[in-house]
Amino acid sequence: MKNFERLGNVALAGLSLAPLVVKVDPNLNVILTACLTVFVGCCRSVKETPPSETMSKEHAMRFPFVGSAMLLSLFLLFKFLSKDLVNAVMTLYFLVLGIIALSATLLPAIARFLPKSWNENLIVWRIPFPYIQSLEIEFTRSQAVAAIPGTFFCAWYASKKHWLANNVLGLAFCIQGIEMLSLGSFKTGAILLAGLFIYDIFWVFFTPVMVSVAKSFDAPIKLLFPTADATRPFSMLGLGDIVIPGIFVALALRFDVSRGKQSQYFKSAFLGYAAGLILTIIVMNWFQAAQPALLYIVPSVIGFLAVHVIWNGEVKPLLEFDESKSTSSPDVDDNKVSKKVE
Repeated sequence: MKNFERLGNVALAGLSLAPLVVKVDPNLNVILTACLTVFVGCCRSVKETPPSETMSKEHAMRFPFVGSAMLLSLFLLFKFLSKDLVNAVMTLYFLVLGIIALSATLLPAIARFLPKSWNENLIVWRIPFPYIQSLEIEFTRSQAVAAIPGTFFCAWYASKKHWLANNVLGLAFCIQGIEMLSLGSFKTGAILLAGLFIYDIFWVFFTPVMVSVAKSFDAPIKLLFPTADATRPFSMLGLGDIVIPGIFVALALRFDVSRGKQSQYFKSAFLGYAAGLILTIIVMNWFQAAQPALLYIVPSVIGFLAVHVIWNGEVKPLLEFDESKSTSSPDVDDNKVSKKVE
């Protein structure tokens, strides 16, 4: 398990430095950044215990409707309230989330250089509120240290709103989402992806809501990639187009690890994500119009995985897999896992 986390941290370092080292084509930048983010999140999701948050089938069925309500609410807020006011409030909200996400993302790399006791002993802060129960915040010294660079970075984002700062925060949200969320089973994953497949098509092709909110919302809910086109200075990719397929790909990796067959179905699911993203870029450039990325990513991810599973005759084990009822095999050899992933 530790080899997966180490591999993810090495990839994370490359991900953060890549934009500073070499200038690449925006389309290639989108593909490389999104795929590497999914890879990092998947590797970090492989732990001794399953991810802390597991989605049920009922939640998966409701998710597109909840997402639609939130999207429409944001659209109405921008339409009837001051755009600057809405963005100011949301920036404050995302700054708090950004500090938490960046701290959690940096913590594994920082904690190894700190005393072991700093990773274990909890500090409890009680914040009293009048007439209601006091709020308790628990954290370790290592988490407090990891929060320092996260705080400074979020302050830079708030003051400059630089596209690179936006992307680093967005990547931290994506990695934490893939690492911490679990679909539980492939059935739940298929329900969620199918629902969001329809959701993405509807809000992009049949209404101006999705595109309008994406352009108006000045917060790290999307990745920005500079272009040479003055009329379209940035290409955008929503975080949902990374996190939602990413948690499905991560489930495939943990399914492989639980059976001692590392990277068997993970590779096909990951390849499906890359193929769907590439197809999205091709269609977007062909028609010179915004595209619902999940329209191409969802069939690719599910299709590549389905073909692989059917070919191997293992449809039943995959459909019966329930992460909440299974644990990773204690006999898995981490060295073999690392070699096969490489």
